[in-house]
Amino acid sequence: MGKPIKYYIVAADALPEIFVKVAEAKRMMQTGEAGTVGAATRLAGISRSAFYKYKDSVQPFNDMKAEHIITFYAMLKDTAGILSGVLAVFAASGANILTINQSIPTNGCAAVTISAETSRMEESLEQLMGEVTALNGVVKFEILAG
Repeated sequence: MGKPIKYYIVAADALPEIFVKVAEAKRMMQTGEAGTVGAATRLAGISRSAFYKYKDSVQPFNDMKAEHIITFYAMLKDTAGILSGVLAVFAASGANILTINQSIPTNGCAAVTISAETSRMEESLEQLMGEVTALNGVVKFEILAG
């Protein structure tokens, strides 16, 4: 029995370039932009051996969201309508909200967790997060689990 695998969510710009290129090669093969591993690795600018070395260890987070429940954490200013605005972004994206938990506001802010089923989202997870983060009154918005 081997050591259990740990997973991390890491921003793409913090990863070594090879991991981003492996993910890009995998994307090209899934979308049909490249018909073979050789073509995908050539287009991504990596060797086939590097692709095979990392292909099972690298997967874009957005690809993992299908048919998953993701829990988001938000710190919202204690102002009328901010939570409603966040929920409107979720509704527009096609995410199905399962639970909402909000703390009593302290120091002008409230902590909110939102769990949503994301398999029917019509936009990427990055788009949803960007739209929520851009809302006036959202102090912090991040993925807590998923």
